Amino acid sequence: MATLRRLREVPRHLLVCEKSNFGHDKSRHRHVVETHYHNYRVSFLIPECGMLAKELKNLVMETGPYYFVKNLPLHEFITHGFINTFVKKGSCYALTYNTNIDEDNTVALLPNGKLILSLDKDTYEETGLQGRPSQYSGRKIMKFIVSIDLMDLSSNLGSKKYERVSWSFKEKKPLKFDFLLAWHHTGAEESTMMSYFSNYRIQEHQPKIALSTVTDLQCPVLQSGELRGAPGAACSAGELLDWLGAVFSNAELNNEPNNFISTYCCPQPSSVVAKAYLCTVTGFILPEKICLLLEHLCHYFDEPKLAPWVTLSVQGFADSPVSWRENEHGFRKGGEHLYNFVIFNNQDYWLQMAVGAHDDCPP
Repeated sequence: MATLRRLREVPRHLLVCEKSNFGHDKSRHRHVVETHYHNYRVSFLIPECGMLAKELKNLVMETGPYYFVKNLPLHEFITHGFINTFVKKGSCYALTYNTNIDEDNTVALLPNGKLILSLDKDTYEETGLQGRPSQYSGRKIMKFIVSIDLMDLSSNLGSKKYERVSWSFKEKKPLKFDFLLAWHHTGAEESTMMSYFSNYRIQEHQPKIALSTVTDLQCPVLQSGELRGAPGAACSAGELLDWLGAVFSNAELNNEPNNFISTYCCPQPSSVVAKAYLCTVTGFILPEKICLLLEHLCHYFDEPKLAPWVTLSVQGFADSPVSWRENEHGFRKGGEHLYNFVIFNNQDYWLQMAVGAHDDCPP
């Protein structure tokens, strides 16, 4: 019976909603985007729009590239050449591919030069490195987190600390993973990463882009000052997020009695827009690219528009070892960590941040 009760338990999900204005000095919009490092999907929805402006479309088309490297040894990240070429001269991001955070060893490189390892108990003990138990291990500790500061290592390549890490990665417990890699920089050639890892199986990829126009879309009525909604006058931030999920999933919103797939309907009050433009970008997408998209959408209302608001939604990789900053991320039953901006025509915005059961509170 106790086991059955645990199976029936609904895991905790945390949704944080706040409102601000892009013109405020203490607005946190850029910080939230810049510290959410590993993003696999970005979507934006523009009501009362049938075609994207050329500038915005060009921005969407320039969200790549990123790279896939097969069987890359972990010791490559601590070499003098890698740190000097990529870590010190831009923002470098890496994430193990096709690994499950709750079952496998996973690794992530953050733009601040931190290399984060989430290791099972046996691997952790074999590496001989110092770390800490995962905060989501439970009574029996099965996962450990190791954080290695590459900038600190590079300052003294002859130190005992560097020698120990190098010995661990090269001799004690050589680890290889398939990695997704991306690098944000200025001035250097795009081919640098391809040439640097030419001794390995490396492929360059561009994000997948899906553009569509939704007709006769029933949209919630929103008021920028009513985050919690107002009965009969405006929908809440939570209701909007549910509705966006249905729209992005191409679910039917009319709640017809013969529809056995979805009984969801648009929250009230609502209005029908003739056309809405939906764009979804999927890949390994850098925060710097998302910042550019957000900035452009902020200026969408510089000229009068019929739309009262637009949205920008970002989802992180479910099996990333971190969510925001260096906050440990787990999977449990969903692995979700995401955020959404609702941008109003008066420069007000709503920010919604959601995480699952194995996550700290969003920033």
